[in-house]
Amino acid sequence: MDIKNAQKEVDNWIKEHGVRYFNELTNMAQLTEEVGEVARIIARRYGEQSEKESDKDKDLGEELSDVMFVVLCLANQTGIDLQEAFDKKMDKKAKRDHNRHHSNDKLK
Repeated sequence: MDIKNAQKEVDNWIKEHGVRYFNELTNMAQLTEEVGEVARIIARRYGEQSEKESDKDKDLGEELSDVMFVVLCLANQTGIDLQEAFDKKMDKKAKRDHNRHHSNDKLK
């Protein structure tokens, strides 16, 4: 599924199940919360913190999907075509960073 269709799917879900979008500030707070959940899994599963027993069944993919859902909500309610913005960003990064990372000794 491309981003444009994902935005439409989220919008349809909101209309069918969610009544309306939360306001932008509430969604920003939700996004922060969801990113925090991703950070907790990463820090404990791949970082130096020990993973608590209660965290071992957490699904990183599900948490990343929660982040994506809220990002898509924010894009929809602020009128952003995220597919267009993403494509533009990738083009910019490809041109700007074409040789940048290959010449970074820290990455070798």
